[in-house]
Amino acid sequence: MHIDQWIAAIPPLAVYVTIGLIVMIESLGIPIPGEIALVSATLLTLHPSSAVQWEFIAVAATAGAIIGDSIGYSIGRKGGKPLFEWLGRKFPKHFGPSHVATAERAFHKWGMWTVFFGRFIALLRIFAGPLAGALKMPYHKFLIANALGGIVWATGTVALIHYVGEAAERWLSGFAWIGLAVALVGGVAISLFIKHRAGKAMAPTAEDEPAELS
Repeated sequence: MHIDQWIAAIPPLAVYVTIGLIVMIESLGIPIPGEIALVSATLLTLHPSSAVQWEFIAVAATAGAIIGDSIGYSIGRKGGKPLFEWLGRKFPKHFGPSHVATAERAFHKWGMWTVFFGRFIALLRIFAGPLAGALKMPYHKFLIANALGGIVWATGTVALIHYVGEAAERWLSGFAWIGLAVALVGGVAISLFIKHRAGKAMAPTAEDEPAELS
């Protein structure tokens, strides 16, 4: 089957549901590449044979982020610190003591904003929900930051890649793959810049006093 026919045959609903589930699973605290899946799905919207629409990808990813983080919050609230100790023994690469300590320092310093900025940082993205629950952050504060972070991250990432790709395709008509490459590189570059700025802003300092979560 030709690539155009294959892309045209992909049911848009299947793409939206898949993206929503992947982002939700990652937000639960399971380390899978949700951001890579989001970028890959968005690139489908640039192909003329695809019926996938970027707006629905953004909605699906936002819903997955909010729902997944909320479930993760509930799990962390019930499991508490022993949950992270168990995860650290089972998955030291992702939930080792140093990772948990870094995430805890961010929560103590920034409170609910850790949940918001955590959506843009790989380490905090898998910790945000469960750790907010374990640290007993009030749910209404968590939900506000969770929703805002999910909307900005999903909509911003998808819209950026889609529109950069469309612009590149117009400028480089006849060279679709070049336009696609430019879109991908541009999207990744800006995403990395945002992550760098967010990570720098949230870098814990020893002299700062911990802030209350409640």
